[in-house]
Amino acid sequence: MTPPDLRMASGAELWAGRFSRWRRSVSWPIALLALLVVLVIVVPLLAPRDPFAIGDVLTLRLLPPGARDANGELHVLGTDRFGRDLFVRMMLAGRISLAVGVIGSLLAGALGTLVGALAAWRRGVVDATLMAIADALLAVPRLVLLLVCAALWRPGLATVVVVLVATGWMGVARLVRGEVLGVKALTYIDAASALGASSWRVLWRHAIPNALGPAIVSTTLGVGNAILLESGLSFLGLGIQPPRPSWGNMIAGGRDLIVAAPWVAIAPGTALILTVLACTLIGDSLRDRLAGEAGATLRDRV
Repeated sequence: MTPPDLRMASGAELWAGRFSRWRRSVSWPIALLALLVVLVIVVPLLAPRDPFAIGDVLTLRLLPPGARDANGELHVLGTDRFGRDLFVRMMLAGRISLAVGVIGSLLAGALGTLVGALAAWRRGVVDATLMAIADALLAVPRLVLLLVCAALWRPGLATVVVVLVATGWMGVARLVRGEVLGVKALTYIDAASALGASSWRVLWRHAIPNALGPAIVSTTLGVGNAILLESGLSFLGLGIQPPRPSWGNMIAGGRDLIVAAPWVAIAPGTALILTVLACTLIGDSLRDRLAGEAGATLRDRV
């Protein structure tokens, strides 16, 4: 017979292996994000009424999930305090959150890549100055910078994107700088220079493309972080302003109804959690794949 300790250990190892495979699987996070993208595009277009319009509040207010109104219209996730369909507004808010997350992360990643590559390539005063600026901004908590910037300018979609870019490029710049310094020491860079390629051509055509792996992973992970930060700003009233919906301001609007109508806050909160989780798992999978490829390349060299 197998001793109980061994059976317990094998069971724990089995569950640990399953959890590890589930965490590293990239198929279901991609499927979840793809489904969300389809829903945020299609659902508001097929809505029978304007998601911004306030209808008959007395009859439509705070209908529970799955309820039908007097006209027979089904409300999948119920309605909010103003009688507006919660599912339609949540998908409309998903458009804004995904757009802010993707655009903000891509712009921050592009800016960080340019700054890090320039600092590593030029070295000297340029490197010292750019990295000093990055270190100074990294020393200040990002949430504090976001709150200060959002309070200084008028809250809105453009302000949120600009603030996310201005406070999110430093980590990518550090990663790209380290990668470019490593690539710069390789022999094919010297070979390209010996063949007559200009310094800038070598940087753009050879150094940066071979140093983009960590930047891509960081940008992918930054999408979920940007969505979370945007929702936090909107929750505090410093981001997307009503009546334009955002997951953050929808949660803020339902927090005082958490006992009487919990679906008003739980529905957008669940969508926020699932989206950020999917983006994070995709970034983790990309990081693991790149780490595996780097290890295989190192073994081949040895």
